[in-house]
Amino acid sequence: MPPPAGPHNLLSLDYVAEATTPRHAGGRLGPPIVPIIDIHTHIHGTHAAPLYHRARTLFGITRTYTMTQIHLAQPVRDALGDSVRFITMPHFAAEDKQDAHRAGYLRVIERFAAEFGARMCKLWCSPALRDILPPGLGHGATDLADVDSPWRRQHARLATSLGMMLMVHVADPDTWFATRYRDGGLYGTKAHHYVGLRRMLDLFPVPWIAAHMGGWPEDLAFLDHLLDAHPNLHLDTSATKWIVRELSRHTRDEVVAFLWKHKGRILFGSDLVTLDDQLSPAKTGISRMADLASSPEQAFELYCSRYWALRTMFETDYDGPSPIADGDLKMIDPQRFTATSSPRLQGLSLPNDLLIELYSGAATRLVEHWWDTHR
Repeated sequence: MPPPAGPHNLLSLDYVAEATTPRHAGGRLGPPIVPIIDIHTHIHGTHAAPLYHRARTLFGITRTYTMTQIHLAQPVRDALGDSVRFITMPHFAAEDKQDAHRAGYLRVIERFAAEFGARMCKLWCSPALRDILPPGLGHGATDLADVDSPWRRQHARLATSLGMMLMVHVADPDTWFATRYRDGGLYGTKAHHYVGLRRMLDLFPVPWIAAHMGGWPEDLAFLDHLLDAHPNLHLDTSATKWIVRELSRHTRDEVVAFLWKHKGRILFGSDLVTLDDQLSPAKTGISRMADLASSPEQAFELYCSRYWALRTMFETDYDGPSPIADGDLKMIDPQRFTATSSPRLQGLSLPNDLLIELYSGAATRLVEHWWDTHR
């Protein structure tokens, strides 16, 4: 019997059957063409990490790169062993937010390198940082807010001196700039965030991965020019809801042509977030990510849904609703959409050699090779 519909399974899919039934036997997905490297996750939780391992195994993910809070990293390593590698990230839960994103992050970068062998550093430069800083500091945080600000340069300088490549979150969905970021004096325009990124790409000539399709999947022409101008730049497909929604708004020919042109520079990523708080209705803290699920069953569907959506988009000719509720739709048009509305998911039916590059080849040559040669 299929599971009841929920925000991570609006289509009441049997995710286990979808992932394991071979296509020749009538399944939609079955095993992937090659084992998949997920270059972008946030895995936490003594109990959530093993549950995530079950979901990723079903969908063929064999290596996970994760941004895990430094004080929570060891249980993830215990659960996933050598199949997990850590990307540095700030200590978001720290009480002193000013220190955590400035000098405190320097200390965290050093610890990740020494204790967990991290060889990639994340620069989180979302406009939302201005909301996380203490009241009154958002407008004045010119030393931190932009990707090329003085503190960001210090973080990148330390990381690269320790043999790390760089990952960056720059900008956010167009839907957010149209709503929650309408105060241009505080958040800047979306285009503004890429001025500093271009400077940093030139200043630090190591490989970079710009998360979430570079932060602008809405504009493939912009990304095309950005990649042409900066040979050290790569993109990942993380932020599943955002990527599915926006890539499905382009024609299939446009997306496939973009992926062909930049073959080897687009890497598979999901942006999955796992937390022990997702396994219980009793939350230990206030977290939007914790509220995504309230039982092991819901959490499992959450984890499976992201891999189902991405693989279905890349591998099949499916054309229909995504199984994942997307609140951005209601944010833009509350008269038309509800909290459980979902966007179109357009299957791209990528050819096998392009799938192999996306799922494994690009990450193996870029990230795995970098990790193994910069120990």
